[in-house]
Amino acid sequence: MFRYGMLVFIPLALVLEFTHAPAVWIFLVSALALLPLASWMGQATEELAARAGSTVGGLLNATFGNAAELIIAVVALLAGKLEVVKASITGSILSNLLLVLGLSIFLGGLRYLRQNFNAHAAGLSASLLTLTLIAFMLPTLFDLAERNFFKVLDPTLPDELFSLATAGVLILIYLANIYFTLRTHKDLVSGLDEAHPEEHPATWSVPVAVGVLAAATVGVAVMAEFLVGSLEAATEVLGLSEFFVGIILIPLVGNAAEHFAAVVFAMKNKMDLAVQIAVGSSLQIALLVAPILVLVGYFAGRPMDLVFHNPLELAALAASILATNAVVRDGESNWLEGFLLLGVYALLGFAFFFTPR
Repeated sequence: MFRYGMLVFIPLALVLEFTHAPAVWIFLVSALALLPLASWMGQATEELAARAGSTVGGLLNATFGNAAELIIAVVALLAGKLEVVKASITGSILSNLLLVLGLSIFLGGLRYLRQNFNAHAAGLSASLLTLTLIAFMLPTLFDLAERNFFKVLDPTLPDELFSLATAGVLILIYLANIYFTLRTHKDLVSGLDEAHPEEHPATWSVPVAVGVLAAATVGVAVMAEFLVGSLEAATEVLGLSEFFVGIILIPLVGNAAEHFAAVVFAMKNKMDLAVQIAVGSSLQIALLVAPILVLVGYFAGRPMDLVFHNPLELAALAASILATNAVVRDGESNWLEGFLLLGVYALLGFAFFFTPR
């Protein structure tokens, strides 16, 4: 019923946009409208995955898991909000690793003294997270070396080319990981595959699922257009920086449904699925969504590199990945570990809020 009730914000956002209402109202209402649309996209993907078999279904989930967030980021990219897009990439990883995983472990730990999950799969994901940190650090270090060591006055073009190369490598790693988990080493995550059909039985026909997915995709694109178009004026009224909106608010809106699902699984003592959703979503952002945005920007004439000019972003990524590694390596969790992850997210949130505009 929640998803049906929230749909009222879609026509309301349309009315506000076409009547040229204050930007802050368009921003807030379109953000609320994105919540049910992202949820419907996720549900339609799950329905198609449930009918497609474990391998194809896993590929569908892996490919479309962050579709709503990708659409929002593409709209922002085409509007020239490059720093907002970069901030949303960082924020998505942070929110999944610290907020979602932390809340899942914390609430699940309050109901169960100790919770276990697949340590081998979690260890592989932790290794991939470390690799993504290296991949995100290198373009920034490359840019610093150009400016300070090689004294390149305008390193924009080399930065773009290096980021394109990085994007290509990340996509290859993503594809290799998909093949590894769905084909050659399915037994490594067999517990996760077995749990999916029980939690997501197919109840829609394929045409219905495709139709809902298409309609929700169009809706997300339209609402994202409204959101991005009103962003600058709305942030002025709300007293927030575009950086804070990109790194905190946009990831929460784009992934709200997925976040809720992870917490529900954890409270049912299905930590394998909770960890898969939180960590897997972060990996998808880093290995697929970010490279796609680099490629889209290049071909659309809005070149985007992976150079993070705010050192706090890289520090936050490093902190979140190190904290996640420490928590998931042993395949066991308790409520205190979740509380610690939430504490790190709160500290970073305050730091981002007080970052000068």
